[in-house]
Amino acid sequence: MDRDIEASLKKAGVEFIRILWCDNGNMIRAKAVHGGMLSHYQEQGVGLAMAQQAMPVIGSTPASGSGLGPVGEVQLIPDWSTLMALPYTPSHARVMGNMVKEGEPWALCPRRFLRDMAADAKLEGLEVIASFENEFYLLERSENGEIIPTDQAPYCSTYGMDIQQRIIDDIATALNEQGVLVEQYYPESGPGQQEISVLYTHALAAADQQVVFRETVKAIAHYHHRIASFLPKIFPDRAGSGAHLHLSLWHKGENLLPNPFGLLGLSDRARWFIGGILHHHRALMAFTNPIPNSYRRLQPHSWSGAFSCWGLDNKEAAIRVISNPEGTGSTHFEFKTIDAAANPYLALGAVIAAGLDGVRNQIEPPEPVDCDPGTLPEDERQHRGIEGLPKTLLEAITALRDNQVLLKALSPPLAQAYLAVRQAEWETMKQWDLQTEVKRLLESY
Repeated sequence: MDRDIEASLKKAGVEFIRILWCDNGNMIRAKAVHGGMLSHYQEQGVGLAMAQQAMPVIGSTPASGSGLGPVGEVQLIPDWSTLMALPYTPSHARVMGNMVKEGEPWALCPRRFLRDMAADAKLEGLEVIASFENEFYLLERSENGEIIPTDQAPYCSTYGMDIQQRIIDDIATALNEQGVLVEQYYPESGPGQQEISVLYTHALAAADQQVVFRETVKAIAHYHHRIASFLPKIFPDRAGSGAHLHLSLWHKGENLLPNPFGLLGLSDRARWFIGGILHHHRALMAFTNPIPNSYRRLQPHSWSGAFSCWGLDNKEAAIRVISNPEGTGSTHFEFKTIDAAANPYLALGAVIAAGLDGVRNQIEPPEPVDCDPGTLPEDERQHRGIEGLPKTLLEAITALRDNQVLLKALSPPLAQAYLAVRQAEWETMKQWDLQTEVKRLLESY
């Protein structure tokens, strides 16, 4: 950061600069530096207890077995290229932080992990381009304190758009002002549920955008006296909320996915990348569906990607290859088995690690599925290589513990801490019913 930026912040009336990090429980946290003291912190950042990366979403003590405790600090160093004044809180600005220990990137820093996975991809001649597509609910409290949807409008209805127009417009304006470019919006199938898609970008920026998106939506909703929640499953008989991950692979400005003569319009490397994701799918879910509530969303016939398979424009498949109306091959695909309880740096980094394993080992995916896999008999699903997915977080944790490719990509310290947090959250929440989950977690995500 230079003096011009410092002067511009002062001119804009910025009092505090929030230095953000996203922990292993996917809580977006920050330490704020006052503008008048910025010169003391702009290079060395702020101190952060190492144990912060061992904190479950519920509780205030480090997870047992994490390898982290009350001793030790790292520095949270601002990445000044991400500095942005907050349009919804004009006296504050935000900057993403990188965790550094003794002058070197800390092994447990989620941004470092994603940066490393993107660098690994470049060694294979690939640049991963991505975007998270979020669903969320707009809610309010009734007079008796009950959480209720803000509307009962049908899917994609213009009436629903009219009801939520002011909030959605304010969200879109705030996102665009922060460089997160809104592409599409519509009311989703649940009451008060919304979906907003934003423009794709390179991997690290896509994860940063996901943090900005969650922060902005929740802040704007609060301004309008509403609650925005990304919790995967809120209502037992209504749609859950995902954060679908859209992906493509590039090299020197060229999209490497399309091949009009390839299977589903994809190149070999794209097909192998998908093969790697499906091969490691069960273990990936410990990153992409990281809390017990996540598994309430993943049900057959709900367009949530409840089976480990892929298909062209198949919204029941975990990976949906998106057709190209020009007929020149598919330009991107969607990974549906992911929700916004996931730390975007770890989830996207793990997906990249799985995909790269597929490219390096030329892992072929099973044959594409052109129907709802939930309608097929079990023996036919087995014959076609359509695997069932973990039904609980514990099953996903167990799969990750046995997955040497993903554990190696994480590095031992990060793997140890992450698994400890997941295990702690499983032990805390495994007996909770949906009502308890919503009460305890609604405003955490």
